[in-house]
Amino acid sequence: MSLQQTLFPSMELGIQTYVSILLWNYLLACGPCLEDYSKEREPIEYTIINLNGEQMEVLWDARKNFPDLNVTMFYKFSEEFKECPQYIVDQGSNTGCLFKTEGDHFTVSIRDANGSKVLYYDEQRSKQFFKPNPPENITFQWADDTVMAQSSPPKLPSSKFDLVLEYKSNFDSGWQERKSPCCKITVLGFDSEKCYVFRFRLKMKKGCNPTCYASEWGREMHWKNGSSVESCATEVPKEHESNTIILLVTVMAVFLVTFTLLVCVCSLERIRKTVMPTIPDPKHLYSELFSDHNGNFQDWIHKTENVLVETKVENGEEECIVEENIQGPTVENTDNVCGSATHELRMER
Repeated sequence: MSLQQTLFPSMELGIQTYVSILLWNYLLACGPCLEDYSKEREPIEYTIINLNGEQMEVLWDARKNFPDLNVTMFYKFSEEFKECPQYIVDQGSNTGCLFKTEGDHFTVSIRDANGSKVLYYDEQRSKQFFKPNPPENITFQWADDTVMAQSSPPKLPSSKFDLVLEYKSNFDSGWQERKSPCCKITVLGFDSEKCYVFRFRLKMKKGCNPTCYASEWGREMHWKNGSSVESCATEVPKEHESNTIILLVTVMAVFLVTFTLLVCVCSLERIRKTVMPTIPDPKHLYSELFSDHNGNFQDWIHKTENVLVETKVENGEEECIVEENIQGPTVENTDNVCGSATHELRMER
């Protein structure tokens, strides 16, 4: 056996042994690192919003994910991590972060209060969480019963978005929605006599991104019969106004008639007595004429006169005269008719 055959197997064996030792030492040294890495990768619930490609908003549930910690957040679009420049705070705890969008790929790292221990990190693409601004530079046209509107395209390709229109008249209780591929829409069937409120927004189509955000609603627009108006609050059709007036007049007339009838019913007896006074029934006054005198008026009237005279005499009062005489004290008794007798007293001085 040659020297070369003797040396090379021993060298190969020595290299394999050396590599095995290095790997074993590396695994012993980095075992805790791998354990921490697995912990860092445990998913948590949080939300990412890319606000029109200008600003990132990251939100997390601090009470649920980190109940005993006030965490901090670091991010990076390049090689260096940066701490969150503007935290969103709720009841003294950091629950979110706002930072500038600097690219597509970025990394989020949530750490303890000192920023020394990593609690969670994740890598994402900012375009997947794109939320557009409300539609801008809207051109609006109203011809007959047709409304046509168009807006400026968003920052991302317009093929990913729909232009959504909602409208309602001053007689509608809810909004009606129409949508069309960005960035033009046409709707038919509007009444020129009604006032309408219009509002627009952009909405990402399903399937374009894992998260489909819609923009906020734009400024409301008020239109009537092809012209822009300030508000629809005071716009009432003449027909409706006339119907309201007729209804009010009818109600007032019914009220007045009802009130008049009540007054008439309450005062009916008084009016009847005033217009037609009650005539006494003569049968009670002349009952004796027919029952006792058989209708002989002369006999009845003669008897009635005698009764009236006797009654007058019996019921009359006799005068008792008391005279004073200055010539001397004198007392005289005189019989006079004053009931059965009358005493007259005269006093003279």
